[in-house]
Amino acid sequence: MIKTIVQVGDPVLRESCKPVEKFDDALSRLLDDMRDTLLDAEGAGLAAPQIGVPLRVACVNVEEGYFEFVNPVFVWQKGEQYGAEGCLSVRGKAGNVLRPSKVKILFYDRKGDRYSLVARDFFARAICHEFDHLDGILYTDKADHIRDAED
Repeated sequence: MIKTIVQVGDPVLRESCKPVEKFDDALSRLLDDMRDTLLDAEGAGLAAPQIGVPLRVACVNVEEGYFEFVNPVFVWQKGEQYGAEGCLSVRGKAGNVLRPSKVKILFYDRKGDRYSLVARDFFARAICHEFDHLDGILYTDKADHIRDAED
């Protein structure tokens, strides 16, 4: 089901999210709703607080594929990349953000199985952006110049 994407100013975007404790049908429904919402919005990623749910859940849809992350943590971050970012919760704006160029993460899938993943370049950027949401951080907190997205 497509959900409404929460916009900047909503307090849920500034919450530190709670870890998922139950890998059940409710989590699967949340992940299905997040996928539907992300695909409908044609974004690169979506975190649960962006649809009003303060849980440590995110998804990304990038060239490497569609990925779901439950209770993700960084193992390490390497290198640097600097580039433009936007956000489905900050419509019409963009800004340049410094991010790692390579990350390794640990996470769970919807069934509770644990995985690790190394991501590079835009994939790493998307992961970092979405995982920031899980700690109440918006890209605008890190961007050096916020501008209208059309500029």
